[in-house]
Amino acid sequence: MLSPYFQNNRMKKSIFVRRNFSRLSVAILLLSAAACSKSTSSSSTGEGNWITRSELEGVGRSEAVSFVINDKAYLGTGYDGTNRLTDFWEYDPDQNFWTQKADLPGTPRNSAVAFDAGGKGYVGTGFDGTNKLKDFWEYDPENNSWKQKADFGGNARYDAVAFGIGGKGYVTTGFDGNYLKDFWTYDPATDSWTQKISMGGSKRSGAVSFVHDNKAYIVTGTNNGQTVNDFWVYDASADSWTELRKISNVSTDSYDDAYTIVRGNGVAFVMADKAYVTCGENGGIFNDCWEYDFGTDLWVKKTAFEGTQRTGAVGFAVKNRGFVTTGRNSSLSFDDLREFLPFDTYNAND
Repeated sequence: MLSPYFQNNRMKKSIFVRRNFSRLSVAILLLSAAACSKSTSSSSTGEGNWITRSELEGVGRSEAVSFVINDKAYLGTGYDGTNRLTDFWEYDPDQNFWTQKADLPGTPRNSAVAFDAGGKGYVGTGFDGTNKLKDFWEYDPENNSWKQKADFGGNARYDAVAFGIGGKGYVTTGFDGNYLKDFWTYDPATDSWTQKISMGGSKRSGAVSFVHDNKAYIVTGTNNGQTVNDFWVYDASADSWTELRKISNVSTDSYDDAYTIVRGNGVAFVMADKAYVTCGENGGIFNDCWEYDFGTDLWVKKTAFEGTQRTGAVGFAVKNRGFVTTGRNSSLSFDDLREFLPFDTYNAND
């Protein structure tokens, strides 16, 4: 199963370097991964360019969370390969720098969820190395302070997805010993959770979610160790789910012949009228990048993420600019930050 990964201090996802390998062997493997990443990025399969930005000033990590408030991105929690974390950081895309913020007061964790609603950030669920979690915390950026809120309404879990629409938060999917697709909404005004109608299709963990035009999209992930290919959109105004086209080659038409989008633990972000999915894992670790057109319900391949292939990374968009940071490959946790310019010409030297 591709889930958060480190239960009883063992990595459970992807292909990992054995601990009894020599340091030299590990270094060779990591250098090979980086070289492969650059080679894939420089292919002519798509357009777009990735620009290196300021590294996260905290430790490298995977399975962190992020949310965006008032044109600033916030990133925290995760696993650095030894410890689970509670530190939080704010990224200013205009100034291109990170500022440390108040730590999350709750249990250190990875594979949690986060969303923004009503000008505040919310973080909850996750895995502490032994226990699945369901506590929830509210972050106030004006006061740089945290407050504990009502526990998540469903079972404790990790590897779920979350999003905010219309001043409310939503949480679905994940793993609690069973793969899940139950659907819950949080109302900050009443500090309460309400169960909603679940999406159809597969249960899953390690999926991605993104929001466009007050609709939320859920795609990718794994169920019982197998990647899933169904794709769903939630219309909050109608309180209804609709299935979109599959993300693998299942039709008799040509549009999906080259689709290799299925994966777990990827990242997603939205710029303008397009969404982007990259990184993640499905047998191996990926860096390919796919662009989704909301108007046509079709995907096209773009220039691959130019950093080392990785899983368990974080993606976010601020001021219509898309970023990917953190993640892991084998025993290496990352702290680099890259911005994607989807219509620029590829440049290997930036």
